[in-house]
Amino acid sequence: MRLTRKLAVLLASAVLASALIPTAFAASAQTFTGTVSDAMCGAKHMMQGDDAACLRACVQKGSKYALVVGDKVYTLDAKDKATLDKLDKLAAAKATVKGEANGDTIEVSSVTAAK
Repeated sequence: MRLTRKLAVLLASAVLASALIPTAFAASAQTFTGTVSDAMCGAKHMMQGDDAACLRACVQKGSKYALVVGDKVYTLDAKDKATLDKLDKLAAAKATVKGEANGDTIEVSSVTAAK
């Protein structure tokens, strides 16, 4: 009877642990607030005049959007059109980006104007 009880407790523990492990290792989205830029120019736009116009010109030429957070420049990996449109509207403005950071790149899950 003791062996059966120990086996039942062990089995229940294994089932509970297997249910919790994916949650413990699941990637969690982070929140970043900074200025929308492009990966080519980073924190300092090279064209004279309007930073938003420079950003848009660089993106049209193939540069990716970026987010400048303090001294750090993150390249934004945004795939869907709605997110890209939102980044275009927030060109050179403060934005809050949610996503998963991997080194200097953020895989974007959402973008909103910073409050």
